[in-house]
Amino acid sequence: MDLSFSPADLAFRDEVRSWIGTSLPADLRAVAEVDGHFEHADVMRWHRLLAAKGWVAPHWPKAFGGPGLSPTQRFILSEELELAGTPLLSPFGLSMVGPAIMQFGTPAQQERFLPRILAGEKVWCQGYSEPSAGSDLASLRTTATLDGDAFVVNGQKTWTTYAQYADWIFALVRTDPTVKKQAGISFLLIDMKSPGVEARPMLTIGHTPAFCDTFFENVRVPRENLIGPLHGGWTVAKALLGHERTLIAAVGHSQRAMRRVKRIAASTTEHGRPLLDDPVWRARIARLEIKLQALQMANYRSLAGAALGHAPGPESSILKLRGSEILQQAFELAMDVMGPDAVSWFNDVGVLPELEQSVAPTYCYNRATTIYGGSNEIQKNIIAKMILGLPGT
Repeated sequence: MDLSFSPADLAFRDEVRSWIGTSLPADLRAVAEVDGHFEHADVMRWHRLLAAKGWVAPHWPKAFGGPGLSPTQRFILSEELELAGTPLLSPFGLSMVGPAIMQFGTPAQQERFLPRILAGEKVWCQGYSEPSAGSDLASLRTTATLDGDAFVVNGQKTWTTYAQYADWIFALVRTDPTVKKQAGISFLLIDMKSPGVEARPMLTIGHTPAFCDTFFENVRVPRENLIGPLHGGWTVAKALLGHERTLIAAVGHSQRAMRRVKRIAASTTEHGRPLLDDPVWRARIARLEIKLQALQMANYRSLAGAALGHAPGPESSILKLRGSEILQQAFELAMDVMGPDAVSWFNDVGVLPELEQSVAPTYCYNRATTIYGGSNEIQKNIIAKMILGLPGT
């Protein structure tokens, strides 16, 4: 299998780097330089700049406004954006509900929703998780009862990421409680401004309002907002989660995290010597970089398969599992290098060097990487059954 990039792919990589170099606004570049936190408005500003270039949805077909990039070009674009530290776009519209609407929506639904997702005019969030129904998604209890031409929705969703900014939520709701639990679920698009919808942000340990509890009390949702068949939402949900795991290895993010580890180690001294010159610290950094390079090669193998037209298989579970673990380990190493400074992330601006200020909050947030996108326990089950051929439990 040839894992090298073609001259055309290398030229495309140069084009992407050049465009980022000239298009990333100076204030966002300053935040990227120290791997700082981007506000929602920053993310949407970058979304619209990418949309104007035609690169905001590289995986979308041209028929729906995508740029028609090859799998390798899509990978290169994603990797360069990660390496540059640009704002991370919300996946809920572009990578999740958008492809689901393409696959299961009617032409009228596609015409209504897809252009606005692409342009960044409407922000989406995901209504899957519920209290007491974490990994067992099919146990959800939020109900939707047909009343004329509308569903009446009641219930609660939790961990709805950045719901406070969202215009729309795509939600799984129980429409038939009398059948097998997976068979009585439907997939609804709900306007967050509908009467009866309330999103309550919660502050995370990383000191960001990243998650919300979202409540629905007698919310009327037009029947035309149903995606796929009535009671057929489980099929839509599974397809959507497959889109979610695309490019989930996040090699570029981990590479950038390792660069920061080395920069902090170079500026942190012990007994008058930079930690980066200490053999023990150098060995720790090297061990993690070797893991990261192995992940990168596994990612390239998956990419080469995609370029040959092979659909992503269970190997995507390996990429998710190792990618999320390595990203967490990179920030654990950064915390260790910082020493006592690492536990002081609520200090006023200026107490810590800029490069270190966001390490601890990001470390805390990244504890979620082994949970979201299908928990790592679930990925291990997939690997055990589909790759190793072990019996199910």
